Amino acid sequence: MVSVSKKLNITKLPSLSPKTHFTTQPFIPFSQLQQQRKHLETDLVSKLDNCRSFTRIKRVHAQIILNGLDQCCYVVTKLLRMLSNVGVPVNSYAHNVFDRVSHRNSFIWTALIRGYCVQGPVNEAVRLYSLMRMEGIGPVSFTFSALLKACSVCEDVGLGMQIHGQIVSVGGFGCDLFVANTMIDMYVKCGFLECGRRVFDEMVVRDVISWTSLIVAYVKSGDLSSAAELFDGLPVKDMVAWTAMVNGYAQNARPREALNLFKRMQDGDVETDEVTLVGVISACAQLGAAKYASWVRKVAEESGYRPTSNVVVGSAFVDMYAKCGNVEEAYRIFERMSVRNVYSYSSMIVGFAMHGHASEAINLFEEMVKTEIKPNRVTFVGVLTACSHAGLAEQGERYFATMQSCYGVVPDADHYACMVDLRGRSGRLEGALQLIKSMPVKPHGGVWGALLGACRIHADPDIAEIAAKSLFELEPDSIGNYILLSNIYASAGRWEDVARVRKTVRMKGLKKNPACSFVEGKDGVIHEFLAGDLTHPRSSQIKQELENLLEKLKFLGYQPVLSSVPYDVDDKEKMRILMAHSEKLAFSYGLLTVASGSSITIVKNLRICEDCHLFMCGASWVTGRKIIIRDNMRFHHFHDGACSCNNFW
Repeated sequence: MVSVSKKLNITKLPSLSPKTHFTTQPFIPFSQLQQQRKHLETDLVSKLDNCRSFTRIKRVHAQIILNGLDQCCYVVTKLLRMLSNVGVPVNSYAHNVFDRVSHRNSFIWTALIRGYCVQGPVNEAVRLYSLMRMEGIGPVSFTFSALLKACSVCEDVGLGMQIHGQIVSVGGFGCDLFVANTMIDMYVKCGFLECGRRVFDEMVVRDVISWTSLIVAYVKSGDLSSAAELFDGLPVKDMVAWTAMVNGYAQNARPREALNLFKRMQDGDVETDEVTLVGVISACAQLGAAKYASWVRKVAEESGYRPTSNVVVGSAFVDMYAKCGNVEEAYRIFERMSVRNVYSYSSMIVGFAMHGHASEAINLFEEMVKTEIKPNRVTFVGVLTACSHAGLAEQGERYFATMQSCYGVVPDADHYACMVDLRGRSGRLEGALQLIKSMPVKPHGGVWGALLGACRIHADPDIAEIAAKSLFELEPDSIGNYILLSNIYASAGRWEDVARVRKTVRMKGLKKNPACSFVEGKDGVIHEFLAGDLTHPRSSQIKQELENLLEKLKFLGYQPVLSSVPYDVDDKEKMRILMAHSEKLAFSYGLLTVASGSSITIVKNLRICEDCHLFMCGASWVTGRKIIIRDNMRFHHFHDGACSCNNFW
């Protein structure tokens, strides 16, 4: 049987006898003993730092006890923190360790409070804080930061305000930079941004974290003016602050500001990472301008983020080139990517779909499901959209039916919107309406909007009224729904109903978003044209170019589609309105500025009308130009008198 002395590795002292000769032990100064103890404490704390499991922590804990350091607050504080980090329940092992310490300081109290803040319940952390104060132990900044972070996690702003009160009343911590930054974070995460701003305004000393956390919060709330104000006042802007603003503009559909800010970032030699690049690539995609696409790609490659080797940046570039009208370049990048993920495949499938390449989108989907990469909800939005735009009703129904059973993707409202669009485009309006009524999820505006759009195609004012009624409830201030219903009534000659809808719009004070189109000139500058606006410096030339083109088209048999004008005016006035549509003005400017033989790409904020579609088909034949138009639904590639959509849009 192993003796206790061997277990604990205690050297047995020699027995004493009259003949025993005492040897003098060397004297060790107290300062040297202290130094040895400090070295031992540091060694044990270092060992705890490297522990990644409860078993290893218990071994070090045994060494702490054997060396008589179980009362050392410095070592025990580290022990408590590591127990919490590996997920050991605080109310058992850690609390027992804490209870055995006779003289506890602020840090050991804070370690246990932090454990409850991380694991819960938070009210136990608050109780411990109260006990600590009752024992006359003062808190440290880490005490308050732990409690504030717990309030952030459970979004308990009431408790957070009480902690804020303690921070002020205890004294000294209101000026603590670390505590103040944690307070800002707590208020922001609890949805009380203005309270966070007041903390910021009262801070005597701020650092980049103080500024950036508020900038990011304003960006997320959509208050870009406040974000920009703070950003401009930030003395030293780091990459995080720049990225927050670039992504904020991109996410809030302000691509020009995002690109201008990114250029300033580049001019200031600020480092660029993949998060910044994804934001600015998204801005390029929104703007649809080739000039910016080439520039951002050059910046990405010079920064070490080649689209073919970085899957995140590569997927973003696939999406960007597809939205800039260059689906061929999007696919070239996709093919060369060394690693692909679900986002790469989904971006390419959606890209093919919006360009009307249904077979390519479906083939790529079939290729994807043969790999280990599983499709997600976006993948199916792409596949269903491809089927809808190509009129592949049976295939679309089949993919929709197998989403959940074969791939585990539960259809959401966006997928139902695709199916309503698919059925509606093919003329099955009743079937589309029945699908909406049988949906297991609540239909959103996109679902009813798809049905209303289909009613416009097939001139069905009765079902249009049903769809519009739901849209008016879901989106009471969206003027587009009222205009679309008015147009459907106008096509059916129901002018009294048109007048009624327009009266409602006037009473609600809704303003129509003006139709606008963007085209890139030969100098790379983006030119914007509004419908009916002839204020461009070259308006007289644009008008003359348009009239010359119109004469050629009429000679070939072009007849304006006057029904595209939803107003009860004479034919001459309808003709004047049609000729001032924004995409026609943009195209005429493109003819004047874009090199002969080059394609002309136009981005439009609204759906292209039937007359403009017919006009562009003829224009592509007469001018010999390839015309690419991206409207708010899809891409149209006009070439040799025909469109890629096969007149099914």
